[in-house]
Amino acid sequence: MIKKSESLNYLLEEIRETVASRSGSMEKLTAICKLLKKNVSHYNWVGFYLVNPEKQDELLLGPYEGEPTEHVRIPFGQGICGQAAKTSKPFIVQDVSKEKNYLSCSINVKAEMVVPIFKKGKIIGELDIDSHVPSPFTDEDEKFLDNIAKLASRIL
Repeated sequence: MIKKSESLNYLLEEIRETVASRSGSMEKLTAICKLLKKNVSHYNWVGFYLVNPEKQDELLLGPYEGEPTEHVRIPFGQGICGQAAKTSKPFIVQDVSKEKNYLSCSINVKAEMVVPIFKKGKIIGELDIDSHVPSPFTDEDEKFLDNIAKLASRIL
């Protein structure tokens, strides 16, 4: 049986190859979403939110894989994504039912992790992961997704 860390390392290499490809930026982000959702069982919704270039305190939904969401615009500070954008820090919520400032995308979501994406020290977007499993995120997930966010910053 393959260890989780080995599986994530292999997936990280696939994503590095995607980032280095000749595809356009949105195609690359879409490919990353597909790879993450397909290969990590507790990543049930994977998407990118990008800082609105016209309104620097708002996130716009970018490429994603999973159920459609009504949250296509999120003000900084609102919900888990908005909190991560406002504080420029990752947010890991192992049980969304206990979070007061949570924007529900689906009744199936039990946990959420958001990792900011930076360019030149400024937040430009974030990677958002929803899980239908309570308490699924580990330190390995956090390090892995931080690496994905750094790769995504090269695309944006």
